[in-house]
Amino acid sequence: MKALTKTDFNFPGQKSVYHGKVRDVYNINGEKLVMVATDRISAFDVVLPKGIPFKGQMLNQIAAKFLDATTDICPNWKTATPDPMVTVGVMCEGFPIEMIVRGYLCGSAWRTYKSGVREICGVKLPEGMKENQKFPEPIITPTTKAEIGEHDADISKEEILAQGLATPEEYAILEKYTMDLFKRGTEIAAERGLILVDTKYEFGKHNGTIYLMDEIHTPDSSRYFYTEGYQERFEKGEAQKQLSKEFVREWLMDNGFQGKEGQQVPEMTDEIVASISERYIELYEHITGEKFVKEDTSNIAARISKNVTTFLNE
Repeated sequence: MKALTKTDFNFPGQKSVYHGKVRDVYNINGEKLVMVATDRISAFDVVLPKGIPFKGQMLNQIAAKFLDATTDICPNWKTATPDPMVTVGVMCEGFPIEMIVRGYLCGSAWRTYKSGVREICGVKLPEGMKENQKFPEPIITPTTKAEIGEHDADISKEEILAQGLATPEEYAILEKYTMDLFKRGTEIAAERGLILVDTKYEFGKHNGTIYLMDEIHTPDSSRYFYTEGYQERFEKGEAQKQLSKEFVREWLMDNGFQGKEGQQVPEMTDEIVASISERYIELYEHITGEKFVKEDTSNIAARISKNVTTFLNE
């Protein structure tokens, strides 16, 4: 099983390429974007040294399904998926913020709450909440979009407006889309015996219209709990059984790594890499309700190059 961790394509009409933490985005004629979901994996804003086989394919296919399932809520950037690891779409000018929506108190929000803080991103939180407890209503806790190697920073709606990162009218639309998308994601997850705990959305503008961009409802951008046993575990104060990238973060923390200066990423053995790949497949099958079909990985780059070039030349 091979993993694609670096890309260096030269597609027809290519103007530039942006290498993100896990995705590489190719600008075609300043009009289209070819987004390649690589097999890179990041945690604590650090790209880990080894790729995870099939991860890019899974994330791309999950995102494509959810983009298609939400077109009635808001326009999105996707126009085609010429390869299992590639989405082609319209070029948008992104808002420099990520809209994070949380239905439950967990992860970084819980760590902040546990330390005594009762306000996150300008949102006041009730007293007496426990880890993994459902909020009375989902809350939006935006972050800034950081450069690679930097950490995303919490930001409030008031700060976003004050800094001119979005106009009040734009922000109202972002907020509405975020809540409506989260509701839809929650409904789809519930049908599959899952709880959509929290997720993030990115938006941009194309010809003056706000579009949903990037991936949605994937294990890289979302956290899921299993519905079965949730209440029982919550009442006993036990850890929830979850489908997300959190297990990767937990493995890193157990081995003394949290992305802080001077810390070393623990060794990623073949067993660790294979187990992470299996967990991603488990999530794919749960969230889509479909069996995961592994694509041929003998020469991933050549396959992508051929499929995308054929598509762009059509």
